Amino acid sequence: MGGLEVVLIGLAIVALLGVMLEEVTHISKAKITLFFGTLSWILLFIYHAPDTATVEQSLHENIAEIANLWLFLVAAMTFVAYLNKKRLIEGMMNVLLPSHLSERQLMFMTGGFSFIFSSLADNITATLVSVAMLIPLNLPVNKLLRYAVMVVFAVNSGGVALITGDVTTLMIFLAGKTAIPDLLWLSLPSLISVIALAALLSIGLNGKVTFNRNKIKVRRVDVQIAAIFLFTILMTMLGNILYHLPPVLTFLCGLSVMFLVAHFNGENDDQNPILDYIRYIEFDTLLFFLGILLLVGMLKEISALDSLLYLYQVLPVNAANFLFGILSSLVDNVPLTAALLKANITMSQADWLMLTYAVGVGGSLLVIGSAAGIVTMSKIRALTFARYAKFSLALLMCYSIGYGLVYVLTSLVIATS
Repeated sequence: MGGLEVVLIGLAIVALLGVMLEEVTHISKAKITLFFGTLSWILLFIYHAPDTATVEQSLHENIAEIANLWLFLVAAMTFVAYLNKKRLIEGMMNVLLPSHLSERQLMFMTGGFSFIFSSLADNITATLVSVAMLIPLNLPVNKLLRYAVMVVFAVNSGGVALITGDVTTLMIFLAGKTAIPDLLWLSLPSLISVIALAALLSIGLNGKVTFNRNKIKVRRVDVQIAAIFLFTILMTMLGNILYHLPPVLTFLCGLSVMFLVAHFNGENDDQNPILDYIRYIEFDTLLFFLGILLLVGMLKEISALDSLLYLYQVLPVNAANFLFGILSSLVDNVPLTAALLKANITMSQADWLMLTYAVGVGGSLLVIGSAAGIVTMSKIRALTFARYAKFSLALLMCYSIGYGLVYVLTSLVIATS
């Protein structure tokens, strides 16, 4: 290994440490990964000058993959930003939730709501909405922490079965490793593991909870845009299954329909232009993905990802995938997934589905292991790394239950199809 390779791997390690220690350094992980990601490629170009054709081609391929992911996320997150800004999501909660319910019922409803909503929206938005539902209840800290843990696990579990719900699922799908109909089989094991965790966390909860309802005016145009969003998700799945349409194309088309419907309903005035809702999406998250994927692309360019193959050489594939899920609670699952895809590991479709579940849900084992955990920790100050870690055994049990069910299901359905 040459001197440049050592330096570049060192930069990648420093970047990942920056992601893990974000709460200590108070430096956004988006800033850290974007800096080291771009710096790495600059060093590659300088080192190979003047013969940079190969590096330039690799960078163009890397940027194309990132653009595909970025455009999809921008479209999906803009839909959710509009509906959230118009308080349509809060209005739906007022309709669906009863005024009074027990703490145990609230635990299962929190898990169910977070699970379903994260299948439709991105994990960050689903987490923000779920946590916003809990904070006004003024629960004791020891009980609030249980619900916070439930939100993190349910959000991560709900997103693994749909490409709209989890970035790692989208990345694995875009790489051609899974198909939408097969991904849907992950829903049942994920849901059962969420129910199992809700049962564990509700032990000892015997109180009652009262919701204070706020009157929200729901307009016809907001309902229309919500319907367009749901229709776009449906068409994304059907279009890919029937005609192999790229999901990014379907979602951008749906976004354009949203803009047109808003315009013809008078939502595009100078004070509130519809295009401004793109500004409300989490650009920190998008920039983080950009930086991480640039780093992973650089590691592939210097052949540093080949070491990942070693784990799959010394362990059975199922065991290796299970461990990678646990590892994703220490290292963000996005770079792990990107690294595995770049390493060109050969696995069956059933094995890729098990990996999809593992890296999607495994990050829940520690609070720093997923975007949902980081967001929840930032919104609930009482939730610290140490307090969350007290629930790690219960989380590991439920993660293992889900992984085992995925193994059984893929063995019965995918492997025999």
